[in-house]
Amino acid sequence: MVERETFPVDVLVVGAGPAGLSFAVQLGRELQAKGAEKSIMVLDKAGEFGQHTLSGAVLDPRSILELFPHAKSEGFPIEVEVEKDALWWLSEKKKRDFKGVFLPPPFKNEGKWIVSASKMVEWLAQQAEAFENVDVYPGTAAASILRDENGKVTGVRTADMGMGADGKPKANYEPGMDITADLVVFAEGTRGSLAKELLGTAPGLGKNPQIWGVGVKEVWEVEHQLLGTVLHTGGWPLPRACYGGGWIYGLPDNKLSIGFVVGMDHGDASFDYHAAMQKWKTHPALSELLKGGKLQSYGAKTVPEGGLHSMPPLFGDGFLHIGDSAGFLNAQRLKGLHLAVKSGALAASAASLALSENDYSADSLRRFDQQFQESWAYQELYEVRNFRAGFQKGFLKGFWGAAIGALSKGKSPSDVVACQSDHERYSSKKQVALSPPIQGGGLTFDKLTSVYHSGSTHEEEQPCHLLVADSRICVERCAAEYQNPCQNFCPASVYEWEGDSGLRINFSNCVHCKTCDIADPYQNIQWVVPESGGPIYSGM
Repeated sequence: MVERETFPVDVLVVGAGPAGLSFAVQLGRELQAKGAEKSIMVLDKAGEFGQHTLSGAVLDPRSILELFPHAKSEGFPIEVEVEKDALWWLSEKKKRDFKGVFLPPPFKNEGKWIVSASKMVEWLAQQAEAFENVDVYPGTAAASILRDENGKVTGVRTADMGMGADGKPKANYEPGMDITADLVVFAEGTRGSLAKELLGTAPGLGKNPQIWGVGVKEVWEVEHQLLGTVLHTGGWPLPRACYGGGWIYGLPDNKLSIGFVVGMDHGDASFDYHAAMQKWKTHPALSELLKGGKLQSYGAKTVPEGGLHSMPPLFGDGFLHIGDSAGFLNAQRLKGLHLAVKSGALAASAASLALSENDYSADSLRRFDQQFQESWAYQELYEVRNFRAGFQKGFLKGFWGAAIGALSKGKSPSDVVACQSDHERYSSKKQVALSPPIQGGGLTFDKLTSVYHSGSTHEEEQPCHLLVADSRICVERCAAEYQNPCQNFCPASVYEWEGDSGLRINFSNCVHCKTCDIADPYQNIQWVVPESGGPIYSGM
């Protein structure tokens, strides 16, 4: 029996992203005002703050200004405010420009802030650490949930350190610590591994399953300046079966943030998200913007697109659930940062009352859900609650449903438009899009080159964190039915099919996007936290 150190705290936050850190700031502030001496610990698997955080990112500053009314003067890291925006609708060689009065409202961003999500997290961590009762620990991965005999969440166990690739302890082995808490807040980001473990037993509140997108992002240094310009694209290279599009944001110092997001409910298990972005860049309008430029950074992540009716439980005995992990994202605007911050602040107010009453039951923590339903965040998500699900009925039906929803502010004879999970829509025969050839020339890249620009690395002598439940499925079913699509859908070249040798997992390439955990046709792959490692995002 391994002896483990136990460390008790009052409140434990799993995940130092925008949601978790906003929670820590707001709760620290409320406890300070009450003179309450309660300890708050925040854990994050990234080696340094922000290294695993990626977003577009055009920030609606509403929630940040609620939390920090003087954010600008206090040094909040705004890259630039949006000065002009447009929508490009692409055909293979041409584009149509929509701007001004012809620009759909969800794409109007003038006055919003273009930010780096990773820099935003660094700044929020500094604000949280300014409170004496808040401790933030990067490089500490929470590996499993602790519960009492009644099933109440009581803490987490951190990852063991010093395990060999064979699963046996090495000479430097250190067992993970049990961190116990009266209240645990899950803020892991998209497709959190502990949230997935947690929701296996929690009663579902969502009326629909969660549906996802995959976003692939690059930061370029180019020869011209587009400072403050926000461009979004639709159409080519995606067929109508695919929901998605791209972005181009003008940053200081002749840099561009570009990215491409594709919904995962298109029906093609072998869709290659990395290749789709590379193909998008070959459009004449894009290639002209990037001509003479240089790729600086690369990353990828999944995006919870389902909306209000796909949100999982926000509370339970001993826990709260916030941010991307809980589905706080507006798919119509493709914005989640402002909702993550708001969810953290609302959850903190509920936690403050629970601490005052020493009551961490689901009945007590239900206040978070009640406060959410009374907030502008709920109203924003309610108005677009059926937006994303509608596109599963086809592009035209989705488009007209979205238009009617926008005009009526969400009023509809049908409260819930049903949708299917992404993997349930797969057809073994259906091919939505084939992988385009890699053209090179400094414009398009293969996956290994892209991964190099993510900075991702993992110690090779540790257990693989990508668990295949039944390898026989890969050989006996998946090869015949889907041609082992993991080698295509992974945007980091983690999975290789080696014929008679079977599946090879290059886990050191992993950028922690969680695509495989969602996209596998048999739900046969489980992403768990590694001992250490991952991407090293800077300015993403």
